[in-house]
Amino acid sequence: MSLISVIVTTYNWPEVLKACLSSLITQDDKDFEVIIADDGSTQNTHALIKKFSHQNSITIKHAFHEDQGFRAGTIRNKAVALSEGRYLIFLDGDCVVLPHFIKRHRQLAEHNYFVPGNRVLLTASFTHWVLHNNITLYNKTGFGFTKLWLQRKINRILPLIYLPFSFFRYRQPTKWQKAMTCNLAMFKSDFIAVNGFDEAFEGWGYEDSDLVIRLIHNGVKRKEGRFAIPVLHHWHKQNDQSKHDENFDRLMQRLKDKNFIRALQGIEQYLP
Repeated sequence: MSLISVIVTTYNWPEVLKACLSSLITQDDKDFEVIIADDGSTQNTHALIKKFSHQNSITIKHAFHEDQGFRAGTIRNKAVALSEGRYLIFLDGDCVVLPHFIKRHRQLAEHNYFVPGNRVLLTASFTHWVLHNNITLYNKTGFGFTKLWLQRKINRILPLIYLPFSFFRYRQPTKWQKAMTCNLAMFKSDFIAVNGFDEAFEGWGYEDSDLVIRLIHNGVKRKEGRFAIPVLHHWHKQNDQSKHDENFDRLMQRLKDKNFIRALQGIEQYLP
């Protein structure tokens, strides 16, 4: 495995996308590309992406569609269709990664496994302060993060501890809960085999859980990424959850039907 494709989802928040991209271009492992999955942002976001593309050696591509509500699964499918890497890392554009993020994801990558990471949440006031002052969180030391935790500016410190041991990473191979696309990786061949995200999931909620459940039904197991690949997640207001119940009911049906593997409307429509 060489090139990795990082799929970064964004919508109309260029300030935090700037922080995300800044943390990516400072990675130890630079054998990756970035595809921005833009769910209908305005020109401010477009200008930021263009600026980063011209100023950095990392390849940055822009997948975009018009704003027709929350369609994260659809734009991620379109972004993956533009990708050239054999391995995919899904990341939310309101997250910042640490310098070893790509390297450790590469170390954890294993055929027939998906790898969910975890996150550290910033408080609302700390998020505002960080963005307003252009603070680079990704280069803080362990002492610095401990201080932030003691000051209650971040919700926890344990995910930032690195454990190289592997024995606990295989303990829950069919667990789908808390595997979210703010930090989730898999081989592109496994993603395409289940036809990617199901675009029937419109509005906020569960398109990532549905993907993981279908991967498990297709024999792809969970490999835990905790204590290796955390992200720092900026606070944001809760998304519109008007589609929650509809999406949750669909998810429960998928969970019961182990023969349902391929999304009816997924990535295949965008592939050559």
